[in-house]
Amino acid sequence: MSPEMIGLLGIIVLFAMFLLRVPVSISLVFVGVIGLAMIRDWDSALVQLGTTPFSTASSYSLSVIPLFILMGMFLSYSGFGHDLYKAVDAWIGHIKGGLAMTTIGTSALFSAISGSVNATTATMARISLPEMKKYRYDDALSTSCVAAGGTLGILIPPSVILVLYGILTMEPIGELLIAGLVPGLLQMGLFMIVIYVMVMRNPELAPVSDKKGLMVKIKSLKSVWPFFALFALSIGGIYFGFFTPTEAGGVGAFGALVLAILTRRLSWSDFKKSLNETTHLTATIFFILIGADVFSKFLALSRIPSATTQFVANLDMPAVLIMIFILLIYFVLGLFLEGIAIFVLTLPVVYPLITTLGFDGVWFGVVMILVMNIGLITPPLGLSVYIISGVAKDVPIQRIFRGVIPMLFMMILCLALVLIFPEIVTFLPKLM
Repeated sequence: MSPEMIGLLGIIVLFAMFLLRVPVSISLVFVGVIGLAMIRDWDSALVQLGTTPFSTASSYSLSVIPLFILMGMFLSYSGFGHDLYKAVDAWIGHIKGGLAMTTIGTSALFSAISGSVNATTATMARISLPEMKKYRYDDALSTSCVAAGGTLGILIPPSVILVLYGILTMEPIGELLIAGLVPGLLQMGLFMIVIYVMVMRNPELAPVSDKKGLMVKIKSLKSVWPFFALFALSIGGIYFGFFTPTEAGGVGAFGALVLAILTRRLSWSDFKKSLNETTHLTATIFFILIGADVFSKFLALSRIPSATTQFVANLDMPAVLIMIFILLIYFVLGLFLEGIAIFVLTLPVVYPLITTLGFDGVWFGVVMILVMNIGLITPPLGLSVYIISGVAKDVPIQRIFRGVIPMLFMMILCLALVLIFPEIVTFLPKLM
């Protein structure tokens, strides 16, 4: 059997294991080692299995991951998310659809610290759904806002997924983190616009809440400044060249801990939970990256990436059409697989192809995030929807999926704007 056929068979087996819900890390290691043994021999495969874990996990660039995760955990367990929601609500909660817009805005701010879809979605579901229920908001509208807002968690920096993309493709992590900011804010604005239009057409969807006085609004800002301070310190430090991404993560994590201690909002029990969850999530991500490294070596030996790049380069097709075809494939994959699985499955083949066609690697990373975000709120996977369903047990999951349809159109519009005007993504990184 030729190396190309072994590589193709390995991809099919890996995809099947993902669909069977075999852990991503185990699937990657299993297929990678077996594939290496088939192309070369078992001695070579076992050597890679013995050396890859250390060479991958000891990489300095990976140290940014646990630091950003730890920063988000400290803030999450300190209850700052609830204060942030109250502050945004004080300013815009009284307008039509204000609480729904508050949920979107708070999700954007909270995701700027947590960098995680799961953390942002779960936190906002617990905070905002009871408030919107109190003001008799339509269930489909309230849950769809949480689902859509949660997708901002892997777009607005610091994004762990964009860090992973940078590690897998060797693109500069600092530029990737900055590149997600404007598209994230654009998507947030589009979500708010569609909420306003929906409520104007049907006011019963979102009754108006109480208007807060000026003093209440001003006092509410006291709970928001830690988020802006940490964001300016970490992401601003990267943008202006004061910190490397790893240094920014360390400063942010330490700053979050100091804030939590000074405000006496982090108990010893919550401190231990923050460390435990950070350790668990970091270990999971590192194991996936080790598996991805093994699988990438197998795929490189199979010659599939180089053969695919050569084949597409010889096609008499515009690069834009090839890009649209690739994005359609990513959309289909996003219906069945989670983001990290898609990254490690496709990037060894797709990334060399994208750069050969002349597309910017940083821009493509953000585009991939936008496409995969659509999969987070569409069946059958719809991870964000299932997280919300676990919190809002009285709302049928079919109703939540129907509610996110307007948000889905806004996500597609945002993707189209980024494709037509790539400067939306690239102009901030170019200023660094």
